[in-house]
Amino acid sequence: MNEGITITFLGHACFKLTCRKFSLLLDPYDAAMLPGMPPLRVRADAVLCSHGHDDHCFTRAVTLSGTAESSPFTVTAIECPHDDAGGRKRGMNKIHILEAEGLRVAHFGDIGCDLTDAQAQALSGLDAAMIPVGGYFTVDAKQADAICRRIAPTVVIPMHYRTDRAGLPEIGTVEPFLALRRDVVRYESDAFLLTKDTPRQTAVLTQK
Repeated sequence: MNEGITITFLGHACFKLTCRKFSLLLDPYDAAMLPGMPPLRVRADAVLCSHGHDDHCFTRAVTLSGTAESSPFTVTAIECPHDDAGGRKRGMNKIHILEAEGLRVAHFGDIGCDLTDAQAQALSGLDAAMIPVGGYFTVDAKQADAICRRIAPTVVIPMHYRTDRAGLPEIGTVEPFLALRRDVVRYESDAFLLTKDTPRQTAVLTQK
């Protein structure tokens, strides 16, 4: 039976993906780097980081469960620059493609530039894409929208933006990105279930 993937937004660029009772955490953050963000304390079966900065790679916030369950996720990493200068400013970043239950999901980490043709081809046909939209350290709203239109994921989940309560002061809010999208769905919850039947949308998840 296809159970889908539950995607939970923990704030900034941190997500928990759960499938068949197995949980995979992406880009755990150090709250000391993010004004207003609550401390992150989370349990998961595995963790992946897009790059080594502590707002994306704070693995001390994660307790690994030590489960005997095998992971349902197949993981592929695509390397790309964290900036618009080939990585010379901020280093390199990994886009993680996660496949399970016949679904393909990508977490873009701190992508800082447009995709190459080969990268766009590899990222085509996604069921969901978690992409930064706040700019300054990453692509901004217009660049993120252009990437999403190019690869056309079924569900787009914006991340790495400032809210009225928390976030990096240099980056923008989510609203400029949402103004470019015509399929915005705002969730009161921090999580939703992704299946093959999930309708096309830009999903704004609310951090608890």
